[in-house]
Amino acid sequence: MKEVYSIFDVDGKTAIVTGASKGIGYGIAECLAKAGVNLVLASRNPSDGEKAQKKLSQYGAKVIYIPTDVSKNDSVENMVNKTLKQFGKIDILVNNAGVINRRPLVELTEKDWSYVIDINLKGYFLCGQRVAKQMMKQGGGKIINVASIRSLLAADDRGCYCASKGGIVMLTKAMALEWAPFKINVNAIAPGYFATQMVLNYFANNPEAEQKVVEGIPLGRIGKPSDLDGLVLYLVSSASDYVTGQTIYIDGGWSIWKF
Repeated sequence: MKEVYSIFDVDGKTAIVTGASKGIGYGIAECLAKAGVNLVLASRNPSDGEKAQKKLSQYGAKVIYIPTDVSKNDSVENMVNKTLKQFGKIDILVNNAGVINRRPLVELTEKDWSYVIDINLKGYFLCGQRVAKQMMKQGGGKIINVASIRSLLAADDRGCYCASKGGIVMLTKAMALEWAPFKINVNAIAPGYFATQMVLNYFANNPEAEQKVVEGIPLGRIGKPSDLDGLVLYLVSSASDYVTGQTIYIDGGWSIWKF
């Protein structure tokens, strides 16, 4: 058997993944664990976080769970400090924690708006800022911000979510520009519909929505969490050392045409 091309080797690196207890965050964490990356799983729900930790530990990498609210600076500081105490370094950050509020813009309260923006956008800033300071000391690192197809294509009743994800695209560019001199690469991935439990539950209650979505995807299906693996490994490895500030849509081709 041929050895894996060494530029994709991330064995022994340390990563923080926010929102890692389920959905796309869990899928990304699983990908990294299989590649030998030591993991810090950060999420607000201890029950889900501890279950994820137990599952991911089976791959042999060291996995810890740290309860974290990414919208709170002191919580982010605690997460980073505990990570450094356990592993001594942070090579990779995956900003993924996110929420959605499916209500028309005219019905959103200020509290509704702030809740989504604080987690989906401010949380990425707080985690990115704190981790970048550590990466600067270490001589570099890799950051992935998880955006969405909704950073490009708007949707009814998801205006706040769309705004937050659009903000992530520009925040990614700003981070990449400012931190490039420190050898910190910052890129975003923008998934379309993926078979997470949240999406599957939504489709179960709205079968006509599932049909419409699938009809709009040129490859004819929604994504599997493992469809992200190749892109994630590329962006966190030395294979992507000359790539920064980019948003890569991974959506079965949905974003390339107007349906």
